[in-house]
Amino acid sequence: MKNYSKLQLTALVVLRFLVGWHILYEGIAKLLNPQWTSAGFLDQSQWILSGFADWVTSNAGILAAVDFLNTWGLIAIGLGLVLGLLSRPAAIAGAALVFVYYLNTPPLIGLEYALPVDGNNLVVNKTLIEAAALCVLALFPTSKIFGLDYFLAKRNN
Repeated sequence: MKNYSKLQLTALVVLRFLVGWHILYEGIAKLLNPQWTSAGFLDQSQWILSGFADWVTSNAGILAAVDFLNTWGLIAIGLGLVLGLLSRPAAIAGAALVFVYYLNTPPLIGLEYALPVDGNNLVVNKTLIEAAALCVLALFPTSKIFGLDYFLAKRNN
């Protein structure tokens, strides 16, 4: 990390915080909405994970487990990124989770979704961009610069 300027490192920390906040807020919003379920999203799946989505929505128990894991996964990932605690594993898990969202409903020619989307996208959308940003964050240990990981490492030395 010595080869990067303070501005570059600050930008990475800010990116980690912003993406973490977005993911954390998504998880909390789902937790606080007793009617929320992933069924509506999964019903829109039309691409390579559509068979998996159909399997999840066909069984209420599996759907409940996926909803639970999705909600609490988002919260854990978001907290890890915001607090800088285990931020590398959080970024990797976040990238994987967000990429699964992308694979369910990618903006490809010939696929139409009933749910509203932001803007007009082709191949690249905000979900794919967020997954890529999480991959970048996993490569840079920003929590060792500013985050709980920094304080834990200092305490153990």
